[in-house]
Amino acid sequence: MKGFRVTDGVTGAIGTDWQAWQDSWDRQQEWYLPDREERFRVMLDMVEALVGPSPRVLDLACGTGSITDRLLKRFPSATSTGLDLDPALLTIARGHFEGDDRVTFVTADLKDPDWRAALPYDSYDAVLTATALHWLHSPDLAVLYGQLAPLVRPGGVFMNADRMPDPSAPRIGAAERAHRHAGMDREKADGVLDWRQWWDLAAADPVLAAPTAARFAIYGEHADGDTPDEAWHARTLRAAGFDEARTVWRSPSDALVLGLK
Repeated sequence: MKGFRVTDGVTGAIGTDWQAWQDSWDRQQEWYLPDREERFRVMLDMVEALVGPSPRVLDLACGTGSITDRLLKRFPSATSTGLDLDPALLTIARGHFEGDDRVTFVTADLKDPDWRAALPYDSYDAVLTATALHWLHSPDLAVLYGQLAPLVRPGGVFMNADRMPDPSAPRIGAAERAHRHAGMDREKADGVLDWRQWWDLAAADPVLAAPTAARFAIYGEHADGDTPDEAWHARTLRAAGFDEARTVWRSPSDALVLGLK
């Protein structure tokens, strides 16, 4: 498979179409998360409601910068620090936002106790993350929440949107999962790329091949974390130092939990 390449009509030089990679990542993610844009909308609604339209944001485990992209389109005076360890996704993020002085990207491992030293600021109005922290087991995530609390200024917010199933209703969960996967199968038959196919595309691209190989050396194939329910997240955020914490959006399988300092 070929990646996304463009030719400069003046010089004939070939470059990478970072917007195409960004769009491709979004489409692949939306196959798994059909309500992905809805969670982003609610996340930014709550940012505006609680810290206003010019926030300093930490886009935690930012990937290609999907949250940052939507943040800056909605709030042009916002600033964002994108943090991730994935060299391939960070390559796309840096290419996509190149020249935008509202955005800074840093490489850091959230399992490193000193990861906050990589940040350009000591505090943020909002720390936002989506579909990322399930890579951590619950004890590690509880530690991370404790590290995040001091980064959020008084009156600031932390939000995590991720898979948060309800273990008290297993039959409802099983029915929802079967229905969702049936829809995914139909879209797959129409040619939508899945996770593995998307990474195969990246590995075949001359610019992303080396970062992609490095990415799999770091992470392996899939997440090894777990998915505690939303009550665990709210309880753990309060124990970490947030004054209030609760769910502000819910789908049949996922939730967006907000912690307020």
